[in-house]
Amino acid sequence: MKTLDQLAVGERGQIVEIVGDDNIAMRLMEMGLIDGEEIEYIGAAPLGDPREYLVRGYHLSLRQTEARRVQIQ
Repeated sequence: MKTLDQLAVGERGQIVEIVGDDNIAMRLMEMGLIDGEEIEYIGAAPLGDPREYLVRGYHLSLRQTEARRVQIQ
């Protein structure tokens, strides 16, 4: 399955699952990354990390390690 960090700029995906059950996974869900939500990759900082996404009408910055935990289709 594809993960959020594998999207190209401008590409969209639908969230399928957040991997894990620790504090980071809970925080990602609290930020609106829940099953079924559509998410779009907007761009990245000059060195590639963090990455910016558009979800639920707002911009969200995630580190690549966090983005790897979000499975999409």
